Amino acid sequence: MYLLAYGRIYSNKGAMTPGVTQETVDGMSLDKIGRIIDAMRHERYRFSPVKRASIPKKSGKLRPLGLPTWTDKLVGEVMRLLLEAYYEPQFSDRSHGFRPGRGCHTALTEVSNTWTGTTWFIEGDISDCFGSIDHQVVIETLSERIHDGRFLRLVRNMLEAGYMEEWTWGATLSGAPQGGVLSPLLSNIYLHRLDRFVEKVLIPQYTRGRSRVRNPAYLKVVNAIARARRRGDRTEVRSLRKQQRSIPSVDPNDPGYRRLRYVRYADDTLLGFIGPKSEAEEIKRRLAAFLRDDLKLEMSPEKTLITHARKGAATFLGYEIAVQHNDRQATRGRRTANGSIALRVPAKVIREKAALYFSRGKPAHRPQLLNDDDYTIVNVYGAEYRGIVQYYLLAGNVCRLHRLRWAMETSLLKTLAAKHRSTVSKMAARYKAKVETPYGSRTCFEASVPRSAGRKPLVARFGGISLTRQKAEVLADRQVANPRPRKELINRLLKGKCELCGTPEDVRVHHIRKLADLDKGDPPTEWRQVMAKKRRKTLVVCIGCHDTIHSGKPTSSVTK
Repeated sequence: MYLLAYGRIYSNKGAMTPGVTQETVDGMSLDKIGRIIDAMRHERYRFSPVKRASIPKKSGKLRPLGLPTWTDKLVGEVMRLLLEAYYEPQFSDRSHGFRPGRGCHTALTEVSNTWTGTTWFIEGDISDCFGSIDHQVVIETLSERIHDGRFLRLVRNMLEAGYMEEWTWGATLSGAPQGGVLSPLLSNIYLHRLDRFVEKVLIPQYTRGRSRVRNPAYLKVVNAIARARRRGDRTEVRSLRKQQRSIPSVDPNDPGYRRLRYVRYADDTLLGFIGPKSEAEEIKRRLAAFLRDDLKLEMSPEKTLITHARKGAATFLGYEIAVQHNDRQATRGRRTANGSIALRVPAKVIREKAALYFSRGKPAHRPQLLNDDDYTIVNVYGAEYRGIVQYYLLAGNVCRLHRLRWAMETSLLKTLAAKHRSTVSKMAARYKAKVETPYGSRTCFEASVPRSAGRKPLVARFGGISLTRQKAEVLADRQVANPRPRKELINRLLKGKCELCGTPEDVRVHHIRKLADLDKGDPPTEWRQVMAKKRRKTLVVCIGCHDTIHSGKPTSSVTK
C-alpha cells in the first residue's frame, strides 16, 4: 500500500516542497517505509503540524494553505486509498468534486441535459468549508461505518496536529488542512450527509406530479386551428399558428407540479426548482438550517442567492447558467429552445482574462518571458490559452473568446518581436502554421526544437482550436503515455541495486524538482549525465552515492 501510494504522489510538484521540517520525497527508501509501518503497528505515529502559507483569493482575501511533511503526505495517501475504495461507491451521483472520472464538466453537463424547464436557481456556497469542518462530526460520520478505533484515532490525530505559522504553533480546533492529501476526500465524506438530506428529504417533499396540466388557452387555439383547416381558411391558420407559438402549451403555474434538482461540486451547491418563489426561499432556509444544526457550517450570505432562471443567470463553476426562452425559434415546428438550459461564458471572465495581457489599454509584451527561448514562450501562451478555451467549450457563446484569442495572440507576437528586436508582422509570418482539426484547417503559431536523429522535434503551438460549442467536451490536454499510477520507479527501487556504482545494498531514491535543474551543475557530474540521458527526475542510488551527490563531490564510475 505504501509503495502504491509512493508511486502515485512522488511526481507531484509539492513532493519536493518541505513542510515544517526539511524532509521531502528525496531520499525515499524501503527502510523509511518500514519505520512508518512499525510506528503504525504500535500506534506511535504522530502527524507533524502543517506549515501554513497564505495564498490570495479572487475576492482579495487570503486562503490558508497547509503544507504537510513528506511522510505525512505518504501516510495521508495510504489513508485516502483505503477510504476512497470504501466510500466512493456510496457517494451520490450528484456529487462531482474531487472524485475519479468526475469534474466540473460532468457537473455542468448534468445541469445542461436534465434541468430543462427550471424556474428558480438556488445558489449555495458554504463559508470557509475546509476551515470550518467540525472534527467531532467527522469522527462520528466515519464511525457510523468504520469500527476500527485505531484508524479513527489516526484520523483525529491528523486533524488535531495543528499548524506552524511564522514558527508559532497554532491549534486546529476545526477544519482540515487545505493542501493535505486526505482533506478533499474527508470533505466529500462530510458533505455526503448534505447530499443524503437533499436526496432523501428535500427532493421527495418538493417533487410531485407526473407532468403539467395542459393550458386551456393553448387548447382553445389548437381547436380553432383545427376548425380553420376544415374550412380551408389558410390565412386564418397562419394567423392562429403565430398566436399558438406565443402561448405555453402547459400551465406554467400548475400547483400540482413541482421539481427539485440538485448538484454539488466540493462546497459549491446549485439547486434548480420548478415552483413558486416562496417555496424556493423555504428550501434555502431548510438547507441553511441543516448545515448549521447538523454539520456546524454556515452558508455564505453574499453568495447564497435565488435567481429567476429566465430573467437572470446563476453562476456555477465559472459559467453563467440560464433558461432560454424564444417563441420565434422553432425546430420541426416545435419551440425546442424554450425551457432548455443555456451555459455561457461570463463577460466578466473574458475581460479579466484578457486584462492580463493588456498594458495601457492594448495588448503588450511580457518582459518576464524575454529571456526564454521561442519554444518556451509559445508553449506558455499556448498552455494558458488551451486551458481557458477547453474549459469553456461547453458554453453556447464560446465564440466570444475570439477577443481573448486576439489579445493573447497579439501579446505573444509582441513578446517574440521584443525578444528578436523585430516587428509583429515578421514574427507572424515566421511562426504561422496550419493545423488540421475535426472542424477543418485552422491557423496557429508554432515553434519547434529539433532533436537528435530519429526523434521527432518538440513542437509548441498557440491556437488551432475551433471556438465552436462542443456539448460532449471534457477537459483534456495532451495524451499521456501511461496515465496509470507509475510502477516503473517502484520496480527499480525493489531491485535494490545502485544505478551509479552497481552496489547491491540498501538503496534510496534521489529526486529532483525538474529536468532543467540538471543543467545547473558546472562541470556536469556523472549522476547528472545519467539522469539527463534517461530523461528521468529520479535515480536509485546507494547511501554512499546519495550522500556524495548532496555533498557536490564527483561520484564513482557509472555502471555499464
